[in-house]
Amino acid sequence: MPFKKITIIAAASAVGIVSTAFAAGHLTPEQQRGLDARQAHMSLYAFNLGPLGGMAQEQIPYDAEVASAAAANLAALAAIDESAYWVEGTDTSIEGTRAKPEIWADMAGFEAEQVKLVAATATLASVAGDGLDAMKAAFGPVGQSCGSCHESYRAPRQ
Repeated sequence: MPFKKITIIAAASAVGIVSTAFAAGHLTPEQQRGLDARQAHMSLYAFNLGPLGGMAQEQIPYDAEVASAAAANLAALAAIDESAYWVEGTDTSIEGTRAKPEIWADMAGFEAEQVKLVAATATLASVAGDGLDAMKAAFGPVGQSCGSCHESYRAPRQ
């Protein structure tokens, strides 16, 4: 076989192998949208949990207005339909996510965790402005709900 033909075949094979490896390590547009949306959603949870946690731990002064707003935001976030965020193939097998494959293997259990969060955040929103003690009492179940889901469905930081 002439050298030029061998070179073309080798180059084509290399492109094929590299393309396959590249595709396996990257997400489809649908997967990327879902991953981006859920990471943004989780950032919003953290943003609103921050002041509530600070108040509950008495690291910052209780502020009824701030507590009410953050709790209302959490309740609204929890009530959003997240089903489009959890596209198969966006688990810990790709870089940048801590979502365990167990989410897709146990979607009913994962959705049950979401129902708990909706209830806990609604309760918190209803009392967050009623004083530190009321806010603390309702904040605990929100933290427990988050923790329970993370324990089952989120991988630890590497």
